[in-house]
Amino acid sequence: MSVRIRRVYEPPEPADGVRVLVDRLWPRGLSKEAARVDEWPKALTPSTELRRWYHAGEGSYEEFAERYEAELADPEAAGLLDRVREWASQGDVTLLTASKTPERSHATVLARLLGS
Repeated sequence: MSVRIRRVYEPPEPADGVRVLVDRLWPRGLSKEAARVDEWPKALTPSTELRRWYHAGEGSYEEFAERYEAELADPEAAGLLDRVREWASQGDVTLLTASKTPERSHATVLARLLGS
């Protein structure tokens, strides 16, 4: 049982387990059939404001991660995080993102909070 991060543009693999899209926006140029996303919990993703702030280069990744964790304290987001944590306790979970640098994205924050 594990949590891993992959780019949503990579072909699905049998070891992916539950495939969870963790981006607020649907990835450009990718059909839903090709993505094979099992869950898309939008309330678990960074807010539009936080995402725009980070992509504008106004702050560090560390500050982004802190702000994102604060957003995850919202009851709806916390409930979804618990749900993904439950899936991970039962089998493999793959967090999918369109980010070109997943290691410096919100997906890494989620994976850490999920115990990966």
